[in-house]
Amino acid sequence: MWPLWLLTSLLALSQALPFEQKGFWDFTLDDGLPMMNDEEASGTDTSGDPDIDSLTPNFSNMCPFGCHCHLRVVQCSDLDLITVPKEISPDTTLLDLQNNEINELRRDDFKGMPHLYALVLVNNKISKIHEKAFSPLRKLQKLYISKNHLVEIPPNLPSSLVELRIHDNRIRKVPKGVFSGLRNMNCIEMGGNPLENSGFEPGAFDGLKLNYLRISEAKLTGIPKDLPETLNELHLDHNQIQAIELEDLLRYSKLYRLGLGHNQIRMIENGSLSFLPTLRELHLDNNKLSKVPAGLPDLKLLQVVYLHSNNITKVGVNDFCPMGFGVKRAYYNGISLFNNPVPYWEVQPATFRCVTDRLAIQFGNYKK
Repeated sequence: MWPLWLLTSLLALSQALPFEQKGFWDFTLDDGLPMMNDEEASGTDTSGDPDIDSLTPNFSNMCPFGCHCHLRVVQCSDLDLITVPKEISPDTTLLDLQNNEINELRRDDFKGMPHLYALVLVNNKISKIHEKAFSPLRKLQKLYISKNHLVEIPPNLPSSLVELRIHDNRIRKVPKGVFSGLRNMNCIEMGGNPLENSGFEPGAFDGLKLNYLRISEAKLTGIPKDLPETLNELHLDHNQIQAIELEDLLRYSKLYRLGLGHNQIRMIENGSLSFLPTLRELHLDNNKLSKVPAGLPDLKLLQVVYLHSNNITKVGVNDFCPMGFGVKRAYYNGISLFNNPVPYWEVQPATFRCVTDRLAIQFGNYKK
């Protein structure tokens, strides 16, 4: 069981890196989201919000049996609970119910929790959610409901929601309108579901402004159509994508990080990358590429390219850097080419003329 001080501290951390969960609480470390400060977590916020100041000045003495309650955090993890416990204080801002045996969220399970900010339901057995279960949660921003038995995205998500983690469920379909009304979304993680390209209904993401989307470890054979055009980060690693066609990236001119590692990509159509003028980081490792993708020299802000573990046999002198000086606005600080059948001794030194230093290039055979 996690100590309460650590639970609160971890929720308040953030960083702008791709999501790669190695430990359970890794999913809180992402995206630069606006989080609770110390005053908000302790219930002493002096921002002048009359709703909070007048209704919940101090944390209540109410605490469900077996749970730990402190500083508006209610921790009820690892208790073999089969339902959401009652007698939870209306002051609560973080409710931790991970690692239990809950199989259903009922209509009134969260009644009387108007200030709940984060709800953690990871690693339960939830397969059914009442259509009005989340209705009382008018201030909910973070919903972590990964590693359950859901076959569909929960209906009627709170309009205040900023982050949704729903990976490792059994979701096969993303219907049209499921995200309607969500005006503040920043991050959706839905990897580890058996989603195919046909599972995304036309208009599934209509109207949704989103910065971060990850659909890894699914059954995608191509980049899904009509994803939010506001995306800054798109991660589709560990799928079955075989090619990048010209129109696949047309909508995503704001992307600065694109993750396509661990797929089966053999071909990237010429001109496909030209639609990504702000791209800074490109992951194409562990695919089946036989050459460096065309168009990299035209990406003026590109700094990191992962191409290791492909079938690249040749690297040309102009594969990475543009012709002339002053064209590229940011030099590379990372190019990985190791585990490719390319004879490194044949690569011309001028190939990496727009790289910060030689340590930024990884052939896998450099010895200091």
